[in-house]
Amino acid sequence: MSKRLEGRVAIVTGAAQGLGEGIARRLAAEGCKGVTIADMNGPKAAETAAAIAAETGCGAIGVTVDVTDPVGAEAMVKATVDAFGGLDILVANAGILIAKDVLEFDAGAWKKVIDVNLNGYFVCAQAAARVMAPNGKGTIVQINSKSGKKGSFRNSAYAASKFGGIGLTQSLALDLAPHGVRVNAICPGNLLDGTLWQQSLYEQYAKTQGLTPDEVRKKYESQVPLGRGCTYEDVSNVVVFLCSDDSSYMTGQALNVTGGQEMR
Repeated sequence: MSKRLEGRVAIVTGAAQGLGEGIARRLAAEGCKGVTIADMNGPKAAETAAAIAAETGCGAIGVTVDVTDPVGAEAMVKATVDAFGGLDILVANAGILIAKDVLEFDAGAWKKVIDVNLNGYFVCAQAAARVMAPNGKGTIVQINSKSGKKGSFRNSAYAASKFGGIGLTQSLALDLAPHGVRVNAICPGNLLDGTLWQQSLYEQYAKTQGLTPDEVRKKYESQVPLGRGCTYEDVSNVVVFLCSDDSSYMTGQALNVTGGQEMR
């Protein structure tokens, strides 16, 4: 059976671990000839790239990047083109979450979330589009959130950044459609078994909501009609679809992957 992304070249930001790593592994398994693992943690990115290359035979490189830095984003794209001869896919996955009550949210922390999640998406998409547009093809996928569709309790900065991300996705799609470049977003539900939740969110939410970590998990599971958290595979399935020719008539969309929790 043919692989859906045979011979393509991809960048995944925030891919040294967690969801980004899961997406990068899936892109490699679907036939990409080259995948760039881009992350603030350069050594971990290199380690993940080496593991993917060994396991799949896909070319993979690790690149250290601060997604908010235009010079760094351009260097990330250049390293990819130099290594693999082009660029077909950008998955803008890098993001952060700082949850606080609005009355206690200091401006610096609020701005940091916006800078990484929204400005960082723009900076990386712009750098990728500058290569894709002259070639008349390419796909950009932002990993957004269900919080991009509905406000989030004690999570104003994250929700604001993700609402903005959907508006940016639509605007990029309009600007880049004449160049054959498609831009879409994915809005996952809660990745309850994912690295971010395990390492920080259960404790953050337990503190801000006055619950135990186990109660936090049960709370978020109870909100999902299908009764479970989102998985890396759930998200990666949609990433592959949006990066493949199967979605060639889709651009400017924000697709929910939430088990029915969000339907708008």
